[in-house]
Amino acid sequence: MKRRTLDLVFSVGGVLLAVLLAILGFVLKDNADFAKSYVHNQLSQQDITFTPVAGLTGDAKTSVCLNKYAETALDSGKKAECYANDYIALHLREGAKAAGQEGKTYASLGPAVTAAKKAVTDAKTAGKPTDELQKAADSLAGLRENAFKGETLRGLLLTSYGFSVFGEKGGQAEMVCFGAALVLLLASIAGFIHALTTPKDKVVAAVSHTA
Repeated sequence: MKRRTLDLVFSVGGVLLAVLLAILGFVLKDNADFAKSYVHNQLSQQDITFTPVAGLTGDAKTSVCLNKYAETALDSGKKAECYANDYIALHLREGAKAAGQEGKTYASLGPAVTAAKKAVTDAKTAGKPTDELQKAADSLAGLRENAFKGETLRGLLLTSYGFSVFGEKGGQAEMVCFGAALVLLLASIAGFIHALTTPKDKVVAAVSHTA
């Protein structure tokens, strides 16, 4: 095969591949931009603002991200992760501990609430006082309701964070595609130049015949 023909084949192939990578890069860029703007817009609509540094209590005072984002709007995936893990989760743990239910979640509080309600019912049936038992049952029910609300919001925020991570990965892949497309394009240009400067009769791996 002639060297010029080989150069042209590889160069044309490189250009086509560069175009495909560039198209893929634009698709990834569009997805990354969508993820970023969507997360920002949805979180901004919640109108959540981080607590000022002076208002942080307990373990929240030592949270790096809560101090970093203090008094700012919750409008990004990173902020959503911080609020979910360092604010909501912390307050849920503290609330459960203060109520004597350390480590309990919405799901694991169920049996305790059921037992407390049964204790009230049994006391009424036996004609015994129920004020204290009812107060304890109401307290557990309130704790479980707060756990449900907190865990639900925390899950939604972490979902937004996860979505934002996909957007970030898409942005990184976008840069790789554009970089690879540029390299292939430059290599193809070099191939075209080489083809034009190569003698037409030059062949690749020419076989010499000896008598």
